[in-house]
Order: sequence, then structure tokens, then C-alpha cells
Amino acid sequence: MVDKTTQARVVAAIKEAESKTTGEVRVYIEPECKYEDPMLRAKEVFIKLHMQKTARRNAVLVYLAINSRHYAIFGDIEIYEKAGGNAFFEKAAEEMKAYLKKNDVAGGLSHCVNELGKALAQHFPYDPSVPKNELPDEIVFGK
Repeated sequence: MVDKTTQARVVAAIKEAESKTTGEVRVYIEPECKYEDPMLRAKEVFIKLHMQKTARRNAVLVYLAINSRHYAIFGDIEIYEKAGGNAFFEKAAEEMKAYLKKNDVAGGLSHCVNELGKALAQHFPYDPSVPKNELPDEIVFGK
């Protein structure tokens, strides 16, 4: 589905994005989206991965269904409210879409994660009193 080089590039982007923030970013990739609206699937995955349990409620999921070409960005309540709501997520999603149209999955995911990391760092800067890396950095693959 996604080669090892792409995985390594995306994981590196996640680590870099999280290095300046208490926020968490996860990437979930599966072949097909089972829902007409990928945002519904992203929300389901977000909860399944227990991303709503971070200390500051500031986790973000980047969801991608490769074969069906669906994607969504779903954030917990705090980052959603502080980063500008739908406008922020729509911008990041549109930028990712441009990469995906060129079949540059690694570039699209990495760019999206970097943009999310900037917003997280702005609104949730690193704080040593908050547990670091509450969620794993590796990409999660669905079936």
C-alpha cells in the first residue's frame, strides 16, 4: 500500500511536527473508505485509536483511503477551536490534495503533517509538564 521510504518520510514529519508542541499527530491509511463521507470514518478511527485521551485534547488525525482517494483531517476539540475551525483543516486538506493528484503520497502526507505541526506549536507549545509523545508516531494501517 505504502512503501517503506514513504513510511519513513511521514514518520519523520510526525516526529518533527511533534517536537515543538504538546499536540499529537497520527496518520491512518487504509485501502478503501467504507463511508460516503470520509470525515465520518476519520472520526471513528480517531476514537478507535483513543486520540481523544491526550492530556490537552489536542490530537489530530490525518486519514487517507488510498484506493478510493478519500481523505480527511479530524482534530480534537481544543486544536479545532484554537486553529480556526474548518478553515484550517480545509486548507491543509486542499494542499494535501494537490500532492495526491500527482500521486505523491509521501509529499502530501508530509506537507500536511508539517502544516498541522505548525498550528499545534502555535497554539500548544512544548510544555515539559505534559507527557511527551502520548501516542505512537508510526502510521496505522487499516484493512
